[in-house]
Amino acid sequence: MVNLISWPDCTIVELGARYDSLDVDSLEEAGGVLLIQAATVKPPRIVVDFSATTFIGSTLIELLIRTWRRLDQRGGDMVLCGLTPFCAEVLHVTQLDTLWRSFPTRDEAAEAVVRG
Repeated sequence: MVNLISWPDCTIVELGARYDSLDVDSLEEAGGVLLIQAATVKPPRIVVDFSATTFIGSTLIELLIRTWRRLDQRGGDMVLCGLTPFCAEVLHVTQLDTLWRSFPTRDEAAEAVVRG
């Protein structure tokens, strides 16, 4: 399940529990929300909240990259928050933790993405 939360000057995309390649429905829902928001949200700033997410796979990582590229083309930004140790390790191993800033809480992430 994916929830959208309007925040002052950014949008929070709150992800659900698991995003592995076998969970096609969750991946399609997340992909649709992330990509549509990246193309349309104003201002083009997104916080992806992983607080409820326990597992991510390569397909979700690809969706995050596509989301970030769309935002970047619009002069926007994307940050992450609430990463579990497993999710943080996946991003570290793929070296994507050098591309996206990550914060422990939603408030810190929202403040950072708005500041730039």
